[in-house]
Amino acid sequence: MSETKTKYKLGLQLPTDPRWANMAEISLEEILTDHAFCEQKATTSCISLIQKYPKHTRLVNELSPVVTEEWGHFRLVIAEMEKRGMQLGEQRNDEYVVALRKFQKKDGSRKTALIDALLAFALIEARSCERFRLLSLNISDPKLRDFYHMFMVSEAGHYRMFLDLAYHYAENNVFVKNRWQQYLDFEEELMKTLKPRADRMH
Repeated sequence: MSETKTKYKLGLQLPTDPRWANMAEISLEEILTDHAFCEQKATTSCISLIQKYPKHTRLVNELSPVVTEEWGHFRLVIAEMEKRGMQLGEQRNDEYVVALRKFQKKDGSRKTALIDALLAFALIEARSCERFRLLSLNISDPKLRDFYHMFMVSEAGHYRMFLDLAYHYAENNVFVKNRWQQYLDFEEELMKTLKPRADRMH
């Protein structure tokens, strides 16, 4: 996936400093721990959406296999840590995700809440994809480069899925397009305030 194509597909307005990948490699046990819990949270988030919107057939059908996939990713990260003699650490507070959740609309219709949730998840997947790409290109261990390339491809698909679902359930595309831009603008400012951390995926 070329850099231009990645930026076009993801729409992120502020790229991560590539040096973050080198910092993450130095704190590999920490970043793998955070990665594992990101996959676990992604699993529970998909389950939560299915529970809240069980009559949305397309959502249920598309998210159900993602639940299995994300949990499989959690297990893959744990296995990778065990191979390297590492131990899963404590779950950490994800300031990035917390900020995006605060940005979500809490009032309005049930449909508006769904669309906002889908857009928030799409943005999280987009940023995760970007970070995985940096690791796949800049980390020194060739096996880990392949490991993170696999995750990059997966997250790109999830990003597109969440965005497509938002458009599917919206009453008009203009609303989703405008709200998505608001999310991108908010995320750009958020990234300016959050310093890249070697022990965090976001």
